[in-house]
Amino acid sequence: MSASAEGGGAGPAARVELRLLGQTLALRTQAPPDYLRSLAAYIEERVGTIHRSGVRDATTALLLAALDIADELFRAREDHARGEQDVRARIDSLVALLESASRDTT
Repeated sequence: MSASAEGGGAGPAARVELRLLGQTLALRTQAPPDYLRSLAAYIEERVGTIHRSGVRDATTALLLAALDIADELFRAREDHARGEQDVRARIDSLVALLESASRDTT
């Protein structure tokens, strides 16, 4: 398991046991155990929501949760990219404005 910006450090990998959807997983990771537990809780919450919507098969619920989480990730990446484009456009406009003002004063 890789360590993310939110949960990771550059320290040595440690073994972390995690209970997720009724199974115990042993992971070797640099991420803090509390971070991993929060990820597991998020997955369990999403699977629980799908179960409550009427899906009874555990594998199907897990797959649907995975698709939903992947959709969120892709949408967040798109939003981030759009935000970067907006910031670049604003910076370019400000640079052009400053260059124009600089030319007008010289």
